[in-house]
Amino acid sequence: MAHNHAHASNDAHGHSHPDLKGKKLLISIFLNVGITVAQIIGGIISGSLSLLSDALHNFSDVLSLVVSYIADKFSKKDASIERTFGYKRAEIIAAFVNSATLIVVAVYLIYEAILRFMNPQSIESGLVIWLAVLGIFFNGFSVLLLFKDSKSNMNMRSAYLHLFTDMAASVAVLIGGLLMKYFQWFWVDSLLTILIAIYLLIMGYNLLKSSFKVLMLFTPDDLNLEVISEAINKIQGVKNVHHMHIWQLNEQETHLEAHIDFYDDITLSQFDAVLTQVEELLYHDFGINHVTIQPEHQKDDPKDMIVQD
Repeated sequence: MAHNHAHASNDAHGHSHPDLKGKKLLISIFLNVGITVAQIIGGIISGSLSLLSDALHNFSDVLSLVVSYIADKFSKKDASIERTFGYKRAEIIAAFVNSATLIVVAVYLIYEAILRFMNPQSIESGLVIWLAVLGIFFNGFSVLLLFKDSKSNMNMRSAYLHLFTDMAASVAVLIGGLLMKYFQWFWVDSLLTILIAIYLLIMGYNLLKSSFKVLMLFTPDDLNLEVISEAINKIQGVKNVHHMHIWQLNEQETHLEAHIDFYDDITLSQFDAVLTQVEELLYHDFGINHVTIQPEHQKDDPKDMIVQD
C-alpha cells in the first residue's frame, strides 16, 4: 500500500500567520468581556430584554472565542505515537460546539421574547441606544479582525459568525431603542429579539451541518466519487478503482484512499509512476492532497466503488 501527501506544503498558502490568528482571538475575547459586562448592567437598569439578550449572546461569544482560541493552540501541536494525527480536528470540534451554542442561545431568546410579548414593560431607551452603539463599535472591530481568516478556516468562521451576528443584533437593538425613544413602541424590543434569534438559528444550523459532515467523515459536498473514479480509470494500465473513501481531516487536508486493480502484474517502480499520475490528477483537478492507494492484480475481492467495511 502506498501513501503520499501530495503538495502538502501548499496547504499553508493564503492563510494568516498562526500566532497572528491567536492574537486576534485574544483581542476579540477582551473586547467582548467588556461589552458583556456593560450590557448586563445596562439591561438590568433599563429593563431592555433585547439588550439583555444581546448581552447573553455576547457572553456566548466570549465562550466561543475561548473555545476557538484553545482549539487554535491545540491544532498546532505535533503528532505523536499516541496521536498520529495530532490535534488537527480540534478546530472542527470547536466549530461544532460553537454552532451548537448559537442554536441553544437562539431558542432561549425566542422563549424570553414570547414571555415579554405577553407582559410588556417600559424601557429606558436612552441607555439602550448608547450601549447598542458601544456593541456595534467593539463587535465591528472584532469582525474586521477575523474576516480574512473566516474565509479559510471553519473554527475562525464560527467565531466570526458569533461576532457578526452580535454586531447585527446591536444594530437591531439600536433601531429598537430609537423607535422606543421617539414612538414608545416597546413591543419592538421583543420583536427584534425574535428576529435576532431566527438569524442565529439559520447561521448556527448551517455551520453545525458543515462541521458535523467533517466529523462524520462524509464526502465533501464539492467532490463526486463517480467523476473521480472515471478520471482515475482513464490512466493507462488502470483496470478498476474500487473501495473508495474520501474525507476531510480538517479544512486544509482532504484524504482519499482506494484500491486500484491493474491489468498487468506491474513492478513496484511502475506502480510508483502510476501513483504519481494519480496524485497529480487528484490534487490539481479535485484539491485532494493526501492519497493512499492499495495496488491489486487479479485479487478476488469486491470491485464496487463503495464497499461496506
